[in-house]
Amino acid sequence: QVQVVESGGGLVQPGGSLRLSCRASGTYLRINDMGWYRQAPGKQRELVASISRGGSTDYGDFVEGRFTISRDNAKNTVYLQMNSLKAEDTAVYYCMSKIQPPFGRPERDQWGQGTQVTVSS
Repeated sequence: QVQVVESGGGLVQPGGSLRLSCRASGTYLRINDMGWYRQAPGKQRELVASISRGGSTDYGDFVEGRFTISRDNAKNTVYLQMNSLKAEDTAVYYCMSKIQPPFGRPERDQWGQGTQVTVSS
């Protein structure tokens, strides 16, 4: 069984910063890609940022250089540093880890429960 747990959400003023963390734990062979997605009320879930095991990154167009994703493979943890936050960044942020199970079983996506980020004055 694998668990993915996010932390670091909260309330911040426009222009402020937050750092989200997500740690995977449990039984698996390897964690491949990790990423952050978000879902605002009434909208579809969208990619914020993703990072491969080797460190290659991808960002949603709306990020515009404000966010940075990073990971620590030894700690099975991915981070999202968010700067210059805007009201439209308000959403529930979800962590996703692509888990490689042992014994030749197929890769699967493991989602966290989400952490609320609210940007408001």
